[in-house]
Amino acid sequence: MSKILNKQYNGLLDNIGKIIEEGRKKAYNNISNIIIRTYWGIGREIVEFEQKGRKRAEYGKKLLDKLYKDLKYQHGKGFSRSNVYAMRQFYVCFPNFPDASGKLTWSHFIELTSVSDSLARSFYEQQCLKEKWSVRELNRQVNSMLFERIALSKDKKGVLKLAEKGQIIKNNYDLIKEPYVLEFLGITENYKYSEKEFEQRIIDNLQMFLLELGKGFTFVKRQFRMTLDNEHYYVDLVFYHRILKCFVLIDLKIGKVKYTDIGQMNMYLNYFKTEENSKDDNKPIGLILSAEKNDIVVKYALGSISNKLFVSKYQLYLPKKKELEVEVKRILKEKI
Repeated sequence: MSKILNKQYNGLLDNIGKIIEEGRKKAYNNISNIIIRTYWGIGREIVEFEQKGRKRAEYGKKLLDKLYKDLKYQHGKGFSRSNVYAMRQFYVCFPNFPDASGKLTWSHFIELTSVSDSLARSFYEQQCLKEKWSVRELNRQVNSMLFERIALSKDKKGVLKLAEKGQIIKNNYDLIKEPYVLEFLGITENYKYSEKEFEQRIIDNLQMFLLELGKGFTFVKRQFRMTLDNEHYYVDLVFYHRILKCFVLIDLKIGKVKYTDIGQMNMYLNYFKTEENSKDDNKPIGLILSAEKNDIVVKYALGSISNKLFVSKYQLYLPKKKELEVEVKRILKEKI
């Protein structure tokens, strides 16, 4: 076979390969959608059976124990007690068949049904679709109370919109969380660590750190060097945000943030605006992540600064669920 024919043949082979892969992908999505619709239908049958009459309601207490055994005997694998319970719970949480069924897997929906609050569940469903979270990533965001942490920075109207449409990044305020949860670094609460080790752990777990930062972040560089008057300064971490089209500078502080830290970050932002920004870039954003902060000190230190500069706390353990839920409920009680 000549070189030209060989090249054309390889092109043919590649094209057929793409068609096969696309066909397999569509087939998988169709099968996944059929399975989800089947499980939803089974869940509906169970719930409707339970709800018809008092006798059936009483019988329903033992229903799943009997039902899963009979289904397993008649139809084989896939009908364990936990899976049949998940089907029932799926219908309870999604009484209207979800539009996301062709885009999310059954494992995603099992994770979503573990979220008891309907507003939070709706948020996580929307974010899964927007950010294409894996089941593992979804599990981590649910456990870190992402919905509640974002909701705390909003009013009642904002919380309801967040639940309906997910997080929409429109401005620099939409990027900031309080607190940032960094449990994936594996640093125990009483372990004494340096800022250098802290930074290295983030780099070692960069994928998880990007997940915590949120959609749109791309990593640029660690220890970004700036030289002023023959003296070197370093930003711990530099990212670029694709949606807001700007650099995001992050400095890490293992103790309490000081007013001098804020002044230093302000200098970094001024440098980036002049030396690093291209014509199409928006003004850079600065974020100081600290283990502790005094709100009064931060307020006065930021008072006359025109740059987009924020100070947020981080914590090395998962937040307390009840405390955050109470705060969100308080916001939802407010009049619009």
